[in-house]
Amino acid sequence: MTEPFTVAIDGPAAAGKGTISRAVAARFGFAHLDTGLLYRAVGAKGGDPVAAAKDLRPEDLARDDLRSAEAGIAASRVAAIPDVRAALTDFQRAFARRAGGAVLDGRDIGTVICPEAEVKLYVTASDEVRAERRWRELRDNGDTISLVQVLDDLRARDARDRERATAPMRPADDALLLDTTELTIDSAVEKACKAIERQLGQGRG
Repeated sequence: MTEPFTVAIDGPAAAGKGTISRAVAARFGFAHLDTGLLYRAVGAKGGDPVAAAKDLRPEDLARDDLRSAEAGIAASRVAAIPDVRAALTDFQRAFARRAGGAVLDGRDIGTVICPEAEVKLYVTASDEVRAERRWRELRDNGDTISLVQVLDDLRARDARDRERATAPMRPADDALLLDTTELTIDSAVEKACKAIERQLGQGRG
């Protein structure tokens, strides 16, 4: 496959969109971009976030502290700044239309970054289930944050992401909804892959 083919996967933190995105990219041989890492890297750099976004380099995405709770909170704060989002938009759009197909996961891929994506998915789950997942992930990485604090942070981040003036988090009108509260990740991956296969089939036709 040489022509562009974009899969946009959106949703709140710890819903499973990253796991689904990586699995889908591996299944179809597409490139994958976790766009949240861009914002985590900007937040982690500190200083003026707009300047940090403009100067972002590939090596900034390789920092080993980008999965921490602190980086997630910083990412949500800088993501609410319109000039930061603008600075990172061109990078994301170029990645999305690269030859050979691309999967991008984030919070505004299907609505703002790639509204013309061939496939759009919105992955969600209940607050409690997402908090439990994120807490276990942080605990396994040595973080001592409590489950209650994780839930509070997650809800605060969701509110910022939904209510920001620029590119608020919401499903695209034509997105396939995948609720992983009770749906296993394997089942969600299969549903995502079937949607992609249908669109690929139409394209070949």
